[in-house]
Formats: sequence, C-alpha cells, structure tokens
Amino acid sequence: MTLPEGPVQAFDVELTGLRGLPPVDGGRARVLVRRNGVPLTLCVVDVPPEGLEPAALAQRLTDLIGPSPAAEAVIAGEGDGARRRESAAPRPRMTVQIATHNRPGLLRRCLDSVAVVDYPAFDVIVIDNAPSDDEARAAVRDWERANPDVAVRYLREPIAGAARAHNRGLEVAEGDWVVRTDDDVVVDPQWLGAIADAATCASDVQCVTGLILAAEFGTATQDRLEQFGGYARGFVRRHVDMAAHRPDDPLFPFTTGRLGSGANISFDAARLRARGGFDDALGPGTPAKGGEDLLALFDVLADGGGVVYEPSALVWHWNRPDYASLQQLMYDYGVGVTAYLTAAIMREPGLVARIARNAPRGLWHMLGRSSPKNCAKPRDYPRELERLERRGMLAGPAAYLAGRRSRTPTDPKTRTSNSAGRWPGECAVAADHPDPAPPLRGRSPVGRGRALGGRP
Repeated sequence: MTLPEGPVQAFDVELTGLRGLPPVDGGRARVLVRRNGVPLTLCVVDVPPEGLEPAALAQRLTDLIGPSPAAEAVIAGEGDGARRRESAAPRPRMTVQIATHNRPGLLRRCLDSVAVVDYPAFDVIVIDNAPSDDEARAAVRDWERANPDVAVRYLREPIAGAARAHNRGLEVAEGDWVVRTDDDVVVDPQWLGAIADAATCASDVQCVTGLILAAEFGTATQDRLEQFGGYARGFVRRHVDMAAHRPDDPLFPFTTGRLGSGANISFDAARLRARGGFDDALGPGTPAKGGEDLLALFDVLADGGGVVYEPSALVWHWNRPDYASLQQLMYDYGVGVTAYLTAAIMREPGLVARIARNAPRGLWHMLGRSSPKNCAKPRDYPRELERLERRGMLAGPAAYLAGRRSRTPTDPKTRTSNSAGRWPGECAVAADHPDPAPPLRGRSPVGRGRALGGRP
C-alpha cells in the first residue's frame, strides 16, 4: 500500500518481490519495510540521483539494520514478521467510528481508505461533531453512492467533544468491536484483519491498539512531532494486563500512552458500554484537551482486562505542518496527560499510595531528558515546546474538574427518534441512490512503489 503522492519522500516497501526506489527530492527516503504485509521496521535510506534498483535497496536495508541474527530475520521475513493468524476463533464484526469536525476533505480521504479494507464484516459510523455546516454530511452521502457495499451511518452530535461524539456512535454501533480512528488518517487494507487477530489471541483481550506512522515529512515541524515521540509504539506485538502480562514498569498502569492513542484504538463494544463509554469531561473539544483515550485504556486494565498492541494494525497520520499548530498541540498534550491522571486517580483512589511511592520516577519520566518519553529529542529540540507542555500539565487537573462541572447530561433514552427509527441528524445508506459508482472494495486506490504523502 502507498499513500497519495505529495512532497514527502516516504515509501512503503514489501520484501516479498522487493522493488527499487525512484529518484527522490533531497536524496533521502523514509521506508517502512514489510514482509507478507506485516510491518517490520522503519528506516531512513539514502537514495542516489538515479534511484535504487531492488538489489541495491536490499543491500541498503541490510546495512542499516546491521549484521545480526535479528537483522537477518527481518530481511528474510522470519520471526514476528512472518506471523499468521493464530486463533481459530470466529472473527468479530467490526464497527469503524470516525469523529470529524469541519474537515470534509480529510474525511473523504479517510473514508476512501476504509472502502478498500480487506475484512468480511464491518460497517462505518461517521460522527459529525459540532459542525458549522453540512459539508461532512454531503461527503458521507457522496461516499455512500460510490461504495454501496459498505454500510455507513451518519450521526450529528451538536455538543463539542471527541468523547461525546464517540459515545454517540457507541449507542448505535452494531459491531462486536468498535474501532476508533480520526479523519486525518489513512488506514491500511489489512487494518481490521490485524485488529481481529489481536482481539481473539487471548480470552482476556478487551482492547487493541495499533501502529500509527507519520505519512508526511514536508516541514521541519512535522519532524519535530516525531522527535517529541510521535504516535508509533514499535513493531513488536505486546499483550499487557495487571496479572500474568504485567510489564516491568513501576508506573504501570498509568503509562497507558506507551500502548497507543485514539487515532487507532479498538474496544470490545459490550465491555466498553458496561464501563460507561468514554469520559466526556476529557478529550478534544473539552477544557481537558485530550486524555479520553488514555483513560479508556486505563479502565480496561483496572477492570482486569487485557490490552494488545498490534503493529500490523497500521494507519498513516498527517502531522501538523505549521509551528503554531505544534505549539498548541504541545500545550494541549500537557493538559490532557495530567487531566487523564486526575481522572484515573478519582476512579481508582486505592492507587494513590502507589502513585505517591513512584512520584519521583513519574516526574523523571515526564521531565527527564533521558527518560523513555524524552530520549529521542535532539539537542536542538525547542525548549519553548517543553515549556508549553509543562504549562499544560499544570493546568490539567483544574481543566478536568471544569469539564466535569460543565457536562451536559445526554441520556439516549430521552432523545426522540424520527419516523424512520433514527436519531435526529442521522442517516444510513440510502437504497435509491441513482447510478452508484463501482464499488472500491478489494481494489487499492494507489499503487506500490510511489512516495507517501499529500493532502486533499
């Protein structure tokens, strides 16, 4: 799979039938390496003006990964990279939930990638959160016409908040699992299949997170986010819980950000509903700015459930290209982290003693230059961004409490449905669309070997 062409020199290559790389602007390419579709590693490759033939690219990859048994396994496609479906359990039905706010172009691109996902049983819910116009509704209707074989539902949630929007979708989701993503991503064709494999790999699994890779590096700002830590969490599957699979991390289970984030996260729908869904005092669109995804992960673990991070469940994300947006993101991140921790402590007060014992290590994790959170930052990483993040951390607890005070009760039983049995603002696939375009399922909209990136 390759994303639409653009100014970025990033590539997605398959070792089985390896192809070369064309000439690239700047002479460097970021290459995702796969074997049989499974992501193995990410490399930065120097590309000469004439490009790289397959044999030369294979040698470059070997040189970068290094002469070790592990490297040889990567190049040969052995080990985790050759993993196949492990469970004979039936694959669950999936409901994909996409929350959007005034970004119809990004929504169309995301939906087009969902249209070619290779999975037998899924539907889509788009939640239009506090929109200022009907552009998202129109985008969904157009997409319905072009993809009549994919069941899609449009919902409008008038009150701002990503958590509120996803709870709105959760009320009507029909899948055994709900799969959250954002409108500024493109999903891999094997995305849902990988989530299903992880969801059925053990009986305690209630949540699956996946790999989020940057689709574009057209500006220095986009690279700064990767230096901050980005959204990727590695290329090895991990299964964690509070019992036999507890990681060697004294801050666990509070460090749920190491497992993934809301652009690529899935839940057992029944268990999520039983826990009350997402905390709507957290997340984008609230004073807390974020953290609803981290708290949902924490709730799974605190309830005794298991979480699997599955790198084969891959999406591509467009990082913010301008510095002003990154400044805001760093502040929002700081607010969201400590708002989440405040919510977690309020939910599990019995863990306060553990937090107190590990407070020095927690501060080091947040602020230490050599901590896992900060060790990837180069020497020239802007101190201003760190100050903004810390200012946000100071504001987080009060922001969460403000969000709790400003909640607007929304009991689905008090809503009035229309004559078609749907909630106001909701539409489903219409049966009378004239002349629908040919379905896209099973046909990739892009080819292999081209550069990743680009915006609609």
